[in-house]
This record gives sequence, structure tokens and C-alpha cells, in this order.
Amino acid sequence: MVAIYPFTALRPAPEESAYVPSVPYDVVSAEEAAACIADNPKSFLRVIRSDAELPDTPCYDEAVYELARAVFIEMQEKGLFEKDAEESYSVYQVEDEGEIFTGLVACVGVSEYQNRVVRRHELTRYDKEEDRTRHIDAVNANTGQVFLLYRDPGGIQKYIEDAVAGEPIAETTTVSGSIHRIYPIREPAMIREITTLFANVPSLYIADGHHRAKSAVNVAERRKERGDLTEEATRFMGVLFAHDSVLIHGYSRLMKDLNGMTAEEFLAQLTTVFTVREIFSPDLHASTIPPMAGDSDRYCMHLYLAGRFYELSHPIDPATDAIGRLDVSLLQEKVLSPLLGIHDPRGDARLDFMGGAAPIADLIARVDSGEYAAAILMQPIDVNDICAIADEDGIMPPKSTWFEPKLLSGLVVHLLD
Repeated sequence: MVAIYPFTALRPAPEESAYVPSVPYDVVSAEEAAACIADNPKSFLRVIRSDAELPDTPCYDEAVYELARAVFIEMQEKGLFEKDAEESYSVYQVEDEGEIFTGLVACVGVSEYQNRVVRRHELTRYDKEEDRTRHIDAVNANTGQVFLLYRDPGGIQKYIEDAVAGEPIAETTTVSGSIHRIYPIREPAMIREITTLFANVPSLYIADGHHRAKSAVNVAERRKERGDLTEEATRFMGVLFAHDSVLIHGYSRLMKDLNGMTAEEFLAQLTTVFTVREIFSPDLHASTIPPMAGDSDRYCMHLYLAGRFYELSHPIDPATDAIGRLDVSLLQEKVLSPLLGIHDPRGDARLDFMGGAAPIADLIARVDSGEYAAAILMQPIDVNDICAIADEDGIMPPKSTWFEPKLLSGLVVHLLD
């Protein structure tokens, strides 16, 4: 069963909460972060992407982490952050295009990750894992949260939603228009009740933040070896959402070339694998195209090639396992590897990805510009399938899911001392 913990949070000062929070470290390049910092010198990107202010310093140089620590201390000394006087949970609420998402900010023990109570479905890359390990250790804090899902046995989500009262302690609006609000839960009776409610939850599932979670485990292990492990360092910060309260989008694949084939030759090769049907007049404001057949026992994806859309479908063998039933698995097995020669989707420079709710018109523009030769729109994966794969210790193909809401960094910080 799941054990969660309140903690003494570090938060932006009320008058600074509109300026300090930033996008997570891994969604912007150093150059993009530098531009954001130039526009807003109070941005938390100065801490989580300190390399943006060291353009001539090699990646992962010790100076990057030393600067992150120095800037973090400076921001606290200048009053951009304030530390709570007592332990609390927090409600993290996101309002985006009429949707309201409500999660709980809490700490989870690294032991829960190690004993697989916290379940994952992606592999971590060593370089990214090592980077965040050194960063967490240097700044002595979880500066970003792990996006976690739970299956609500009944009553938890409503209890958290009902805990929203009064004015938020922090609020900020992103450039895309989403509003992020934080409401602290400080009453001891409510803290005890929430802790008890989650004790009835068997597992948590990482939706986003696999590297942040694994890096927090690494920090705890290294500090234990050094003899300076604190209780707070045995925990990492997460935001917990009921699994059926979030949105999942597909991750489109964009191919830079067709491996020497013409569009006609590539399409002819696809007809040997798929049932191919042309799609006319799709909704270009939508982010995906609904399957024409609507059958749950068929793979389905949509190809944009030479100005036209095609639906590619293929029957699913009932004996196929949960990972093999994913559209992205068939795409890799039947198209990317054998036809296009893209054997490593994590590292092949000929393959790019576009996730989230971006309109189909954006994808068309990138192909029509000549930057890419073709694109394939993927259907979103059902959250229950994701949980089932994680329960079986399965590893999904890279870039399989795009979860919303997208959370900001710097609204709540968990200190490790």
C-alpha cells in the first residue's frame, strides 16, 4: 500500500508567484531557457536550467550545478521564496481551456520506488538521470515534481477537490493561457485523513517524471553512502492525480525522409501490411483523427504523405501481449525499422516527435514546408492499458504518451534537509 507524507514546503512569496514558476527543465533547450530568462529574470529556469546562463560551459560541467545552487540560495535570500512554518499537503489545480485538473502535492518514499509500489513504464537515459541526480544533490531540493497517477478506491479525488477553499496561496498563468493554483492543506485532521485514504491505494504510476524519480533515488543512495542522509532526502515530491482525471494524447512521428523511396513507393509498401484508406477533409483544428472503423481489435494510425491523409489499420492478434497491442509497437515493427531503417527511435536523427493537443494543421505545416517527408498521427493510449503494462513491469516504446495537465516547476519545492 502507498505511504505519502506532508512536508514543510518552500513556496514563491505571494507577490512573486506570478513570475517565479516556469516550465519544467526538460521541455526547453538551453537557448530557449536563456530567452525566457532574459524576458523574466525571476524565472525558476535560472535554477533548473542553469546551463542557459553558461553558454560556453560543457554540458554536465560541475560549474552548471554550482551555479544552480548559488542562484537558488540567492532567490531565497532576495525573498522570492518563503518557507512554510509547518508541514502540509497542497492541492495543485490547473484550469486549461475549460478543463479543471486537481492533484495532491505530497512526498513519496524512495523505498516505494525501489520496491515497485511506484510503478513505471519507461526506461530512463543514463545521461539525463545523472544530470538530475547531480542537480538535486547540488541544490538540496526536489525542484520539480513527479506526475503520479493512482486508482481511486472511492472518495479520495472528491476529498481533495473539496479541500480547495478561499484564495490560492500561489497563482500563475502560462503563455498558453493555463492557470495554475496552489492551495495548502495545513489542518492536522485533514492531513491525517488524506494520509489514511492513500494507505488504501495499492500502487502509484509515473505518468511523467521518470528521470526525476530515479534521480531522487540515486541521491538518497549516494547520501547514504556518504553518511549524510536525512529523512527528507529519502523522499521525493510528486503530484498525485486520479488516473481517470487526466488527459492523454498521442505522440505523432515525423520522418525526415522515406529511406530512398518515393511517396508512391512508400505507400505501396504500406499496402502490403495495412488496410489503407484515404481520409478526406479531416478536422485540422483537432489533434487526432478518429478511426473510421472504430474497432478496438485493430491497430489504427493516420499517415500524412504528399498532401493527403490515409488511415492505416491492421487486425490485432488476440494472443498478443499488452505492449505488442500498442499502435506504436506495430509501427516500429512493421514500418519504422523494416521500411525506413529507423531501428532506434530514441536516438535516430531522422525521426522526430510531436505530442500533445497541437492541431493537425501544425503537423501538416511541418511536412508541407519540406522539413519532413511524412508524418504519422498516433491514437492516444488508454490510461488503463498504461497502468496494466506498468503492473506487469512492462516497458512501453519511447514517446508513447503525452499526459495533461502539464505541471510547472517552482510553485512548490521540497527541501531535502
